[in-house]
Amino acid sequence: RIGTAALAVQVVGSNWPKPHYTLLVTGLCRFQILQLLKEKPYPVAEVQQLDRLEQFTNGHKSEEELGELSEQFYKYAVQLVEMLDMSVPAVAKLRRLLDNLPREALPDILTSIIRTTNQEKLQILDAVRLEERFKMTIPLLVRQIEGLKLLQKTRKSKQDDDKRVVAIRPNRRITHGSITEDEEEEEDHDDVVMLEKKIRTSSMSEQALKVCLKEIKRLKKMPQSMPEYALTRNYLELMVELPWNKSTKDRLEIRAARIVLDNDHYAMEKLKKRVLEYLAVRQLKNNLKGPILCFVGPPGVGKTSVGRSIAKTLGREFHRIALGGVCDQSDIRGHRRTYVGSMPGRIINGLKTVGVNNPVFLLDEVDKLAKSLQGDPAAALLEVLDPEQNHSFTDHYLNVAFDLSQVLFIATANTTATIPPALLDRMEVIQVPGYTQEEKIEIAHRHLIPKQLELHGLTPQQIQIPQVTTLGIITRYTREAGVRALDRKLGAICRAVAVKVAEGQHKEAKPDRAEVGEGEDCKEHITEDAKPESISDTADLALPPEMPILIDFHALKDILGPPMYDMEVSERLNQPGVAIGLAWTPLGGEIMFVEASRMDGEGQLTLTGQLGDVMKESAHLAISWLRSNAKRYQLTNASGSFDLLDNTDIHLHFPAGAVTKDGPSAGVTIVTCLASLFSGRLVCSDVAMTGEITLRGLVLPVGGIKDKVLAAHRAGLKRIIIPQRNEKDLEEIAAHVRQDLTFVLAACLDEVLNAAFDGGFAVKARLEHFNSKL
Repeated sequence: RIGTAALAVQVVGSNWPKPHYTLLVTGLCRFQILQLLKEKPYPVAEVQQLDRLEQFTNGHKSEEELGELSEQFYKYAVQLVEMLDMSVPAVAKLRRLLDNLPREALPDILTSIIRTTNQEKLQILDAVRLEERFKMTIPLLVRQIEGLKLLQKTRKSKQDDDKRVVAIRPNRRITHGSITEDEEEEEDHDDVVMLEKKIRTSSMSEQALKVCLKEIKRLKKMPQSMPEYALTRNYLELMVELPWNKSTKDRLEIRAARIVLDNDHYAMEKLKKRVLEYLAVRQLKNNLKGPILCFVGPPGVGKTSVGRSIAKTLGREFHRIALGGVCDQSDIRGHRRTYVGSMPGRIINGLKTVGVNNPVFLLDEVDKLAKSLQGDPAAALLEVLDPEQNHSFTDHYLNVAFDLSQVLFIATANTTATIPPALLDRMEVIQVPGYTQEEKIEIAHRHLIPKQLELHGLTPQQIQIPQVTTLGIITRYTREAGVRALDRKLGAICRAVAVKVAEGQHKEAKPDRAEVGEGEDCKEHITEDAKPESISDTADLALPPEMPILIDFHALKDILGPPMYDMEVSERLNQPGVAIGLAWTPLGGEIMFVEASRMDGEGQLTLTGQLGDVMKESAHLAISWLRSNAKRYQLTNASGSFDLLDNTDIHLHFPAGAVTKDGPSAGVTIVTCLASLFSGRLVCSDVAMTGEITLRGLVLPVGGIKDKVLAAHRAGLKRIIIPQRNEKDLEEIAAHVRQDLTFVLAACLDEVLNAAFDGGFAVKARLEHFNSKL
């Protein structure tokens, strides 16, 4: 119950990330607790002071009362301090304190400095009388002096041992199944020697070899306890593992490559043609640099899987690098070795993984790279994807050049709009359009259905999906450019059939419980067989299903529910003021309805549907052209005036309202919609259109024609109005799709309106008036 009273001099600290404080105090005196008054929120007690700080300043009692004890303590204290290094400022200051401070203060000061336990320090604190304190402190000083003597003796003997040169390698000794520390050091030394041998025998470049030999010399001189030892060793091991000159031999048989590509993928003629061209050139020239391709198309069309097939065709290793959401340039170039936890970039890591210097690298989702404070990874890719620079690609971690010219880079993207122009310029862009319905049916029966049967443990003898059913899934349950949703729907069908098959096997495995009621069972069998088969019919659970289970439209409705998409085109065009446009999205083409209505007002034009600035300008262009040509087409407002906005408000809406829309290709659709509204005539229900307009009534070309035409074909439309200058884009569309559709090539808005309405759009003939000069 004895403590120390102190005066707080300084408090340093903070509350983040957790409270931590440092308290600097000056001791005043010892005290003894007489009575504890309270404990919370902090202890408060009644104390009695045991000694005073002022008594140390009175030196007339120290020599007389303590005598030999103080002299003996002083002698041991001086001996202890002189055994330390006097060049250290703290030791020199302590030596001066021994001479300047009164002897009564020395026991407390030295007890806090020398190595003692907390219990021994508390015992010194409890000793109030100076004589008792000296007697307890002197043995602690003697113990510390003996410890220092022993330590100095040990250090001296170790220095003598280090001076000896031992030429004979000592034998290894295993003690209790573990190797001694000396042997561990020898093994580490052997590993360094082996690492150096690997470096000298590797086929790395001259510059890399020079850097590695310099690092191995530093590694030999470096103690293993240093953090840099592990970093340097990891660096050297990576340099040895990189495939500097190791490569695979390409399979250059064009016929075999064509067979492999056709078996793996249906359609995609552009991609297959480009791969076969590369193989043909490689046959003629061995040192051809790897091309840098960029497959651009909607999701689910097979961009990533075709990259794997290309690697399989060429007989090369394949490595995929996902770039979606990458926002740090160090992911591409690596970290510099000055950082803790530094590592090479994804390119070098990929080469280390595949073990060859001519793999196929798939840079997936290159259009979804982000930019942050850590740099722009798209800018870092400029060196990687430039054939004139990537022969000397320098990773920040390696800090030496590595040849990437033999790597076949394939990038994938959904759109080129978000790819920086400098990066897009370095790649050969190949458009991968969406699939037609016929192509989806072939893909489903060649690839998707066999894959789903294998995944669900089914055989063709247990389930049959006719092509008519597949077409129903494509048109009524999916509306996409790719085949991912189709694959999921086929998986749902297989799961439902698997339940029926498993339950049927369970029923067959059960033995007959009794022969009683056999006639009734037979009767039930007859009635059940007479019923049409349905997947969801609970009565069929009593019997094993008949094999194979045929999936028809009734089964589709039972498994997948009611159709998600209906052919509602004709129903929505049953009144004036509605027209169908064609839009392009990164997910493929889409049909888009444009609706217009008019009401009494002040001549305002209202636009809704999350429209961008370009589409708003197209709407203003359309209404201006119609107002200027209102007399020609006999277009009037509700009051019969040719000024269409006279006391009339117009509202244009573009469903769906939650989807952002922009672009110039809706101009002809807006004109047709407004012309239908003011003329009171219906637009043909099987017509869709796309094209940009000008103020003089010209129709300008737009992009994404193939995707837009496929979207109209999916929706069941028969006639499409496109700009005349887009006629060249029709060659990319499959022949059977062109046969199902009628294309109207329009150069001006007059031709658009004549094609959009039944019987054409009448123009009032101008009457020539001649004024007599007589």
